[in-house]
Amino acid sequence: MKNVATLIAAGLLLVGCKDQGNEKNKMMNDTLAENNAEMSQTPFQETMDLKIEPISHATAVFKWGDKTFYTDPVGGVEAFKGIDRPDFILITDIHGDHMNAETLKAIGLDSVTVIVPQAVKDKLPEDLKAVYIVMNNGDSKELMGFNIQAIPMYNLPQSKDAMHVKGRGNGYIIENNGKRLYISGDTEDIPEMRNLKNIDVALVSMNLPYTMPVDRAAKGVLAFTPKKVIPYHYRGKNGLSDVEGFKKLVNEGNSDIDVELMNWYPERSK
Repeated sequence: MKNVATLIAAGLLLVGCKDQGNEKNKMMNDTLAENNAEMSQTPFQETMDLKIEPISHATAVFKWGDKTFYTDPVGGVEAFKGIDRPDFILITDIHGDHMNAETLKAIGLDSVTVIVPQAVKDKLPEDLKAVYIVMNNGDSKELMGFNIQAIPMYNLPQSKDAMHVKGRGNGYIIENNGKRLYISGDTEDIPEMRNLKNIDVALVSMNLPYTMPVDRAAKGVLAFTPKKVIPYHYRGKNGLSDVEGFKKLVNEGNSDIDVELMNWYPERSK
């Protein structure tokens, strides 16, 4: 009997140890499941190494990683004093607030790549020394680690006497390391803008009578939902557009969109 009792006690001890081991394993598995759930809820997101420096109206300097590029440089050499020379330049249209040969000459374009629609190239003087890449709506180009796409920008309704006819000027999407920047150019709330996907930062114009009113700009942005939108090119015939109103409309429609207001008209601050 003594031996039987000993065997029973040993069996109970083994069962107890097994139950404790199962309980520990269950606790460990539960902890791992919780950690995995937390990781799936907060995935790692790479930062976008992009700095935007407004110069004025449609003119800006972008520093993205180790590259610097300008959009629509106007204002003379004084506007770019103390700023790094560009690796490349994007020009959207032929109008004087986007294309200015004197400013381009003053900056000095030796060894600088200038991306332009054909209409801009046709109007620039032949003695302007630069490396030109002509891109028209729908074209795509790899340049210095960036993918650059030219997309339409135009007025609605479309007409032959519109200030911005379809096909003449370019908006641009610039992509680097999976991050996407959209520069609208002089456009309205067009289908090509509404259908954009996966835009991280968008610069969107809004000024009457040249582009679109604030409410239409907000509706367009709410359609393609960029992570961040920056109103620019918002001076019209009657002064500056209500960008605070734009921000309110966007965030009332989608509070997840970050609306950043920058000072595109520094002369008003002096």
